[in-house]
Amino acid sequence: MHEQPPAEIPPFDPNAPHMNRPKLRPIRGFAFKQEEQPVLGLADARQVSDKIVYTSPAAQLILPHMTGEHDIDAIISKVNDDLKTKAPQAGPLQREMLERFVAQLDDAALLEGPTFDSLLAKVRADFDSSPTLPPSVTATIADMLVQQSLGEQEATDEQKREMGPEKLRDAFDQWIAQALKDAPDPSFDTLPKAIVAPHLDYPRGWMNYANVYGRMRVVDRPDRVIILGTNHFGHATGVCACDKGFETPLGVSRIDDATLNAMRERLGSDNATRLFEHRYDHEREHSIELHVAWIQHVFAPADPNDAHVPIFAALVHDPVVKSGDSYDGQGLALAPFVEALKETIAALPGRTLVVASADLSHVGPQFGDQVSLGGDKSNNPQGVAKRDQTIQHDRRMIEMYAQRRPDDLIAAMAWQKNPTRWCSIGNLVATMKAVEPEEVRVLNYGGAMDQQGAAMVTSCAAAMF
Repeated sequence: MHEQPPAEIPPFDPNAPHMNRPKLRPIRGFAFKQEEQPVLGLADARQVSDKIVYTSPAAQLILPHMTGEHDIDAIISKVNDDLKTKAPQAGPLQREMLERFVAQLDDAALLEGPTFDSLLAKVRADFDSSPTLPPSVTATIADMLVQQSLGEQEATDEQKREMGPEKLRDAFDQWIAQALKDAPDPSFDTLPKAIVAPHLDYPRGWMNYANVYGRMRVVDRPDRVIILGTNHFGHATGVCACDKGFETPLGVSRIDDATLNAMRERLGSDNATRLFEHRYDHEREHSIELHVAWIQHVFAPADPNDAHVPIFAALVHDPVVKSGDSYDGQGLALAPFVEALKETIAALPGRTLVVASADLSHVGPQFGDQVSLGGDKSNNPQGVAKRDQTIQHDRRMIEMYAQRRPDDLIAAMAWQKNPTRWCSIGNLVATMKAVEPEEVRVLNYGGAMDQQGAAMVTSCAAAMF
């Protein structure tokens, strides 16, 4: 077994219990080639740590034994037994090699133990130190736009801060103009009760963002926005809300205290505790932040010194898994959250806009499918068939949603076992049940796929009145 050596290998401590009996935290793996050699990257599935460990694909035989039940010697014995039948060409696992690998995992906070505990404490302290969450993915996109405008010249931090907001606004305006240039109805007559738009990164999802946000440039400004997202990396097993505002390169959107307090009151003490128990899940959750910048742009105050529209945000779990209950029965279920949200919207003065931050299908080898999606019928008929099946399935489910049948959507996805991995059924259903629209307009549908056909993610733009 050979591994990619890191630039600096942290020391292995044989006296540290968490190293001698390593327990792997939730991780995600991704494969690539480096100098024509296959490499396996291991990263934190919860996104607490931003470090990545690079190793040999053969390390996949080690990882299942890192449960905290086996010491180093036992892991070596078990892995070498596996190697005899599964990868005899790799050679035996040596103790020095495993110790180095364990030390790398610990240094990246991918093991349970004091290194991870210390990092988690810092992340949570940073979270609690400010009334707003700092910009993350939107800042990265703004930096990218600045760098593109400067060409080969390397952008300085000062240039990114000064130019980023303008470049992001310009990109939004260009995307809106392109998306709506031939639209017979480029603007809504009134503010919708709710909208549906993706949480794909802007370069892949701009068409559907622009189709719905662009149509709201001339409507009445909402008094508050409630964003319902998808919990991609967090610990919550039910609905998880945030008690903070959000910042992007375009400014700060404070927490909507009226919604926050009303939700707490209507949920009652126990359910309110469940709602905010895992508020740290919002620390690096992109499905909320990506919408905040669009809201700040489209509903920007007339006076730059005035405040942006306040925001309340929550992440909604998948109701297909446990019929709306939390995954373990301990988190906040969908029904009490929706009921409290509906009552809150009805009771608060002024105009409320609800945003369902929803991506739909996730298909291709990156998500576990066996067939690549690239090519055409002449060189990859199976891939084309998979793309077509995905689109047909999406359209059937979207039509069901447009007919205001959220319970049927849950039932259909449960019966079919969510075959194309829709990731936002929870916030789609919660949004519709909370606002109870009389009409749903589907404005656009599309998919984004990489050139190799490894992954395709679909999304739509819709509005509810």
